[in-house]
Amino acid sequence: MVLLSAGPGDLELLTLKAVRALEQAEVLLLDELVDPAIVELAPQARVLRVGKRGGCRSTPQAFICRLMRRYALQGLRVVRVKGGDALLFGRAGEEIAFLREAGVPVRIVNGVSAAFAAAASLGVSLTHRGHCHGLTFVTAHTADHGEPDWEALARTGTTLAIYMGMGRLESICAGLRRHLRGDTPAAIVQAASQRGEQRVVATLDGLCAAAATLPPGAPGVILVGGSLAEAVAADAATPSLPQAASCA
Repeated sequence: MVLLSAGPGDLELLTLKAVRALEQAEVLLLDELVDPAIVELAPQARVLRVGKRGGCRSTPQAFICRLMRRYALQGLRVVRVKGGDALLFGRAGEEIAFLREAGVPVRIVNGVSAAFAAAASLGVSLTHRGHCHGLTFVTAHTADHGEPDWEALARTGTTLAIYMGMGRLESICAGLRRHLRGDTPAAIVQAASQRGEQRVVATLDGLCAAAATLPPGAPGVILVGGSLAEAVAADAATPSLPQAASCA
């Protein structure tokens, strides 16, 4: 049984180990945010789409676990494909525990997470030593449906990479503004590394307004911290496109 990380969407970011696992797969359990073209790399696999996306009808996690167990215990080469890195906010811990309890050995193939693809798109280092001393990954949704401790996160002095937060953007910005300066650099990148990528850079004070220009309902990664300063400066230095002359 393989838990495979498909990366942020660009299939060229797959590792060689991932490609080999796909070529050998007999059953493919495909996550919602994975490029559908990935199935072309698994020519002999039966493909089961087990998508999960916030605000939409999703495949229950318990059902996904039972599917993996069923096919793995049949002796088939099962590959569970997850977007980004499988070990980061992908419920991999639950799936690993379930499979191990069933006596199914699990192999994990790492991949590029969305925050790193977003940073590459913006041309910034999320751990620039001139701005911060680390990087903190956080989900906007806690297990009890509450919010993270924004004060504690603000005190870390790290770049914050916030996942699954687009539906709570106003609340996130309000929580962080209570503990960070309003001119703290920030950015949002949707569909990082993909053809349809969209991104905005702003300050914490202006992030919600900037996000209004993005496609509604699309997932994205939110980045906050001094390491985004170069991206904000580069955006400010980019000349606006000239307005088309009106035909009076």
